[in-house]
Amino acid sequence: MTSTASLARYRVGDLDLTRIGYGAMQLAGPHVFGPPKDRDAAIRVLRTAVDLGINHIDTSDYYGPYVTNEIIREALAPYPDDLHIVTKVGARRDEQGGWPPARTPAELREQVHDNLRRLGLDVLDVVNLRMGGFEEPEPGSIAEQFTALVELQRQGLIRHIGLSTVNAEQLAEAQAIAPVVCVQNMYNIARRADDALVDATAEQGIAFVPYFPLGGFNPLQSGALEAVAAQLGTTPLATALAWLLHRSPNILLIPGTSSVEHLRENVAAAELDITAVAAELDAIGG
Repeated sequence: MTSTASLARYRVGDLDLTRIGYGAMQLAGPHVFGPPKDRDAAIRVLRTAVDLGINHIDTSDYYGPYVTNEIIREALAPYPDDLHIVTKVGARRDEQGGWPPARTPAELREQVHDNLRRLGLDVLDVVNLRMGGFEEPEPGSIAEQFTALVELQRQGLIRHIGLSTVNAEQLAEAQAIAPVVCVQNMYNIARRADDALVDATAEQGIAFVPYFPLGGFNPLQSGALEAVAAQLGTTPLATALAWLLHRSPNILLIPGTSSVEHLRENVAAAELDITAVAAELDAIGG
């Protein structure tokens, strides 16, 4: 079993975060909407994550909506001193389960206060400003939205600010206003459009947090990943996660699951040595 001591960490602002975190999105019901089928199981997953040494939980008040934050509070409050919760703002849920943008300054302020209230916190460690679509950034200025979060930071409600689904130009625009501690974009073995951004953020000491580690694979790529996983005696997901950890030291992972067994498998990816198969994995996205 992976122990607390064996989980590598990366400095995010003044926070020392485990490189493997836990993404809470799947704690909600189907399609991230409504309550989970088994709330007690969701609570067990969160408590197990902390027991395994994970100190970095990724969530949002629009998961559910509200469901994951309420479960996090029930499971983990009062929070351990070393546990850090990262949330995101910039969307909401409609009655049909859609994800319409919610990015006016007033909407962003409301979302920050909603996250604080439901999580039971006085300050949020990191708030990611979610821009763009589900899979890729959309061009345009993010200055108005980012400035709204900076004002809340000045009020002491946010410790650090990150960005999600943005391009290099938008990151630079935000950095001209205030520091950015992390970028959360879609990125994996098969989808490497952000290779240059991964390297650029690493040079600047900014964490890069990829989501959808198995998203966007074609059948050939999936078959290649399965073959390498079989060589290693592990799962395709664990292999994909291990490749991301191997790719760059600034990459932090937030795999989500509603199963304690799968959570343990995901954490075990931290100890998976892919050196002998790294070239085969690199070729999947070639």
